[in-house]
Amino acid sequence: MTIHTIKARGISVSLDLTVGHIADMVVESGGRQLKPLHRAPWVDANETLPDNLPEGTVRLSGDFLCAPFSRSDVEEAPLHGWPANSAWDVVESAATDDGRRAVYRLRHKVMGASVDKILTLRDGHPFLYQEHVFSGGHGAISVAHHPMTAMTGGGRLAFSPKRFAATLDDPLEPDPVRGRFMLAYPARSSDLCHFPAAGGGTLDLTEYRMDDRREDFITLVEADHGGPGWTALARQAEDDLVLVLKNPTELPITMLWFSNGGRDYAPWSGRHLGVLGIEDGRAAVGHAASIGDNWLKREGIATAFALGEGQSVSFRHVIGAVPLSGDEPPQAITTADGRMRLAAGDATREVPFDSDFLRIGQPAAS
Repeated sequence: MTIHTIKARGISVSLDLTVGHIADMVVESGGRQLKPLHRAPWVDANETLPDNLPEGTVRLSGDFLCAPFSRSDVEEAPLHGWPANSAWDVVESAATDDGRRAVYRLRHKVMGASVDKILTLRDGHPFLYQEHVFSGGHGAISVAHHPMTAMTGGGRLAFSPKRFAATLDDPLEPDPVRGRFMLAYPARSSDLCHFPAAGGGTLDLTEYRMDDRREDFITLVEADHGGPGWTALARQAEDDLVLVLKNPTELPITMLWFSNGGRDYAPWSGRHLGVLGIEDGRAAVGHAASIGDNWLKREGIATAFALGEGQSVSFRHVIGAVPLSGDEPPQAITTADGRMRLAAGDATREVPFDSDFLRIGQPAAS
């Protein structure tokens, strides 16, 4: 395994070059070290794993690029595609006027396109700024980020405005011998605090409870609000606020993966606890579904980027962490003039933020 680390004042990020997963992210704040990203318990355990696991599951960590998201059923590749399962090379790593920037290139092509990962850190900013660029290629590709965080005491969630939340036709783990789930499938609700539950009644999607053993997957569709799309998680035991931001024009959906002891088979074995995937994407489940007819397209939501020779497509994403102020996540987040403003009740706090990075208000590639 080869780890490449970049640092700026108050933040460091390490990339596992064998699979393109972020192996570690540390934000220094107020004498504390905040670690917002998850690393699967088997990665560093030196244990024997099932032979048929994709390399991305073997090395499951932090955040990674999915291209395509889920099944690779158009071009042969492992689950979530070559960007999540194969080697990246360091193309450039250099200091900038206010931090550090590194460029990595995937050794594999994706639908004939070369893929670059650009990580940027800024001095005093508690954020990782990411951009992925597809150059050339043919056809179309679905994409998603796959950041994962973990909690030991649960947490509370808040989101930018969403049109609705929906589950797929079938749960991830329908066989009770292998796992369990709590949401109803299929189901839909515009009220995130009252989503249909498998056993009747409703569940609150803004609450992550550690005693809810489950493996659930749900898609949130961004509303038209003109600002950044965001997810904020107030982790109670960790006493911090994890922030994930996107441009909704580029990545119009957020997929939540609740993984809390809901799989009993290896390597999960009931020990993958308190994990939440916050997966911003432009995708349906599977490459073929994403470029064909699917339920999101029928709602007017893009599920793939078109590729072409002599063309490039890029999208951006931000992950960060700050100390928790109070017990609840913010009710509103705005970005302007080099600052992020987090509002909760009558209180507002500000942190440094590159307010131009997400290109809000600019047209996205088709």
